[in-house]
Amino acid sequence: MSDKAPPLGLSNAEISRYSRHLIMPEVGMEGQLKLKQASVLLIGAGGLGSPLALYLAAAGVGRIGLVDFDVVDASNLQRQIMHAESYVGRPKLDSARERLTGVNPHIQIDTYEARFTSENAAELVSQYDIVADGTDNFPTRYLVNDACVMFGKPNVYGSIFRFEGQASVFNAGDGPCYRCLYPEPPPPGMVPSCAEGGVLGVLPGIIGTIQALEVIKLILGQGDPLIGRLLLFDALGMSFRELKLRRSPKCPICSENPSITEFIDYEQFCGISQTPVENYSDEITVTELDALLKGENPPLVIDVREPHEYEICHLEVARLIPLGQIAEHLHQLSTTEDIIVHCKSGARSRKAVNRLKEMGFARVKNLQGGILAWAREIDESMPLY
Repeated sequence: MSDKAPPLGLSNAEISRYSRHLIMPEVGMEGQLKLKQASVLLIGAGGLGSPLALYLAAAGVGRIGLVDFDVVDASNLQRQIMHAESYVGRPKLDSARERLTGVNPHIQIDTYEARFTSENAAELVSQYDIVADGTDNFPTRYLVNDACVMFGKPNVYGSIFRFEGQASVFNAGDGPCYRCLYPEPPPPGMVPSCAEGGVLGVLPGIIGTIQALEVIKLILGQGDPLIGRLLLFDALGMSFRELKLRRSPKCPICSENPSITEFIDYEQFCGISQTPVENYSDEITVTELDALLKGENPPLVIDVREPHEYEICHLEVARLIPLGQIAEHLHQLSTTEDIIVHCKSGARSRKAVNRLKEMGFARVKNLQGGILAWAREIDESMPLY
């Protein structure tokens, strides 16, 4: 007997595979066919995208689209369970396709190796029934939201940081959208990224699985999705709490009189400058710093990372003053000496430089690329993190 199924049916192999679904009255044959006929677009194939994609594939969602432009890095493997050591340095989408096809060969995997931008948002979102947001930055998050509102697609949202996570379902039915909760993005640098603040490896598994569950509930039309509710998870306290959300009558995108009617250049909107770092007059490269440290009058080097980061790797000449303690140590610094400030990659040290300048320190510069640049270009024996 042929294993091929009619377009709207399930093959014998699929019936066997999904048997634990089929014997549940809330799913059954009808529900499994809904899953097979559904299409879901995942923005990001990283920490959240990994469990999302794996569980949607295992559940039998018929068409899964993945948008990502990154390559697998060794630092991803602590949490991005879709990828393996053998794929380090290769595109995440190659790894994802192989893994998902291995999980379920009966589904269709579409991959889009590109950034999710205002130029491709309409084309991508319009093709799918549901969008799941697994991004880790505000520009893409706002763009995903706006595209979902404009095309009437549910936006299954998740975010993670350190030991905490959030999940919700935006723009479904009469529910609020992401902008109803956060009309404007936070000021640049106000919220640190996971690369700066870290994330517990298991956390994206928990939140990503919740997102997958919400997607499946939406497809099946079962249960009470997180529409109008923001689920907050505290891993250290092992507690969930919930905030009620309402659609804002003044929302700039989903209200009756929206002020946003087209996609925005969110890199500029969120304050992310595209100006090359070499245009800053108060920047210094690691090569230049290396030369100064070997000279007769080396500058004072300040490391504004946290003590636990300093323990991972540090410059022997650097004085550790965490960013939040800069004001307390001003009396130890002189406005007449040259000061070079560094952090992991340059963002926190940029804040420190700006603060020091406001306090009268004119001879202060920021180290481009931070200690990661030093490890890559000057001291290859230094570990990267």
